[in-house]
Amino acid sequence: MADVKPTRSELIKLKQKIKLAKSGYNLLKRKRDGLILEFFKILKNAKTVRQELTERYKDAVEKINSARMSDGDARIRSISMAISRQPSISLTKQNIMGVVVPKIEGESVQKSMAERGYSPHGSSAAIDEAAKSFEEVIEKTIRAAEIETSMKRLLQEIEKTKRRVNALEFAVIPKLQATERFIKLRLEEMERENTFRLKRIKG
Repeated sequence: MADVKPTRSELIKLKQKIKLAKSGYNLLKRKRDGLILEFFKILKNAKTVRQELTERYKDAVEKINSARMSDGDARIRSISMAISRQPSISLTKQNIMGVVVPKIEGESVQKSMAERGYSPHGSSAAIDEAAKSFEEVIEKTIRAAEIETSMKRLLQEIEKTKRRVNALEFAVIPKLQATERFIKLRLEEMERENTFRLKRIKG
């Protein structure tokens, strides 16, 4: 308080600062609440996708084991070497309440038998089923990666926004209000002193 100038112009500036700080606090609070709502929406999807991924993976393992029993490891390995078109992913960005999160899309993940690159005569139904199941696993893995990365980014932003809200609520605004009270008290004291001096001069 020693560095504070107890003047009316300083009091006006301070009131503007308090108004601005309160406005910022309200905006950040709304942003924090909105981010939390978005986070829980994505969390719901994440649980579903994670469960689906686990189920698809179990199914794919069962099918590849059936294929190994019926066709043998050497044949499966030989067919896998014939696959020329590898799946790929494209990574873009999307915005959730000012937070940049990834949008991951798989390309050429689900394939027809012809697209896999091996001859239908050299394959079997068990191998085709296993290949299809693992393609579904890849698709779900891509979706899970997108969702879980988005959740991580949102959590980081929520924590950052919470810290700013708390700083404004418990440090910045109370400090400004305390300074405002101090200036008001000093101005009142100075006014009383001036009134007292004027009375003495008149007397």
